[in-house]
Amino acid sequence: MPYTWTDTADHARSLRLWPHRSLPRRGMAAFVLATFTLITIPLYPLLGTVVLWGLLPFLMAAVAAVWWGLERSYRDGNILEELTLDPGHIHLTRTNPKGDRQEWDCNSFWARAELHPQGGPVPFYVTLTGNGRTVEIGAFLSEDERKDLFNELSEALRLSKTGSPA
Repeated sequence: MPYTWTDTADHARSLRLWPHRSLPRRGMAAFVLATFTLITIPLYPLLGTVVLWGLLPFLMAAVAAVWWGLERSYRDGNILEELTLDPGHIHLTRTNPKGDRQEWDCNSFWARAELHPQGGPVPFYVTLTGNGRTVEIGAFLSEDERKDLFNELSEALRLSKTGSPA
């Protein structure tokens, strides 16, 4: 799961969420190299001809487009959500791909997690409500991960309201 719970001092809990990466950086490099290798195979019979120079820019542009697309996917996936939950306070910080931060605070007694099976940007959309605001959490997770997150988040909120240890 691309999120982890951490217990801290004074019955506080911390949750970190991040998007899943199915292709690590080394895999990306290997994929671009394989694409380059395979795309140049049709050029070998054309070595020494003028046609090679006519096709080469387009094939290299295709390799560059593959690299750019994968790199853009990595940049857009640089999202980190951090939730700190203690018996009296809940704080959510979202760091977006461009580095800007969004923050939300609430008294943990009034905070509640909600699961929206339909009507959100994704199925089984998870939100936190409190202090007059509703914020999303974990929208980048898979559907099953959002369901699990909702159950774990609801339990953590319940425990923070009773003051029981996590």
